[in-house]
Amino acid sequence: MDEETPVRGLGSREQSILALERRGFPGPGVKERAIREELGLSPVRYYQLLNALLDDPRALAHDPVTVNRLRRIREKRRTER
Repeated sequence: MDEETPVRGLGSREQSILALERRGFPGPGVKERAIREELGLSPVRYYQLLNALLDDPRALAHDPVTVNRLRRIREKRRTER
């Protein structure tokens, strides 16, 4: 599914969050600045929304590569605790 095709039920903010996660960021603070400037969210709220998206089947349908990568990272961090 390409980025231009809207996923039923997945809003533009959710799609923007996943799009931001697909990007690479060169250093510390750059991603947080992009979160604030592009999405108008605090980093804390962004990560809350992102975490909820990882469990949403609509997000998986929209961007399976990104969602599965982030799920693996989340699971690894949970098992390290």
